[in-house]
Amino acid sequence: MSRPNNFLVAALSLTALLGLAACIPADPSAPPPTATDAPPVAPPGAPPGTCWHRNTSPAVIETVTDQVMVTPEQLDATGQITRPAVFRTVTRQEIVQPRRDTWVETPCPAELTPGFIASVQRALAVRGYYRGAPTGRMDRATRIGLRRYQKEAGLDSSTLSLATARQLGLVAIAR
Repeated sequence: MSRPNNFLVAALSLTALLGLAACIPADPSAPPPTATDAPPVAPPGAPPGTCWHRNTSPAVIETVTDQVMVTPEQLDATGQITRPAVFRTVTRQEIVQPRRDTWVETPCPAELTPGFIASVQRALAVRGYYRGAPTGRMDRATRIGLRRYQKEAGLDSSTLSLATARQLGLVAIAR
């Protein structure tokens, strides 16, 4: 009978211990999270009763590579190069466009019924942005169609904006 590998036994023991630690409930004496702990659900000054989505565009980062001279070339009295210049390659990351958070007004969750979502799917299908039968579910295909449609209007988001719902003729336009 072979002896167990000590490393394997230690690894399995640690895995079991961590698994049990995950089962321990949170400290009941800890204070509950407050509203200030949660991210805001609307931009400052948003009218009451409106619904919003924070759309985060990631930063655009570019890798820049430069050749930096370490020592210059050396010349003799006649101007001939006796030792060429020495360069080193320096690579750095540069933020081309910083991360941006923008707020988009959206239809409120109570309005996003299966019938409404099916109407969104039909409206996107008529315009060539959705394929398939209307399911009434905000599924992956619907979100892809929404992103493609809204991106042409300058909004790179798969969350239905109120402006898009109005543009599709699904929400009344306030006069």
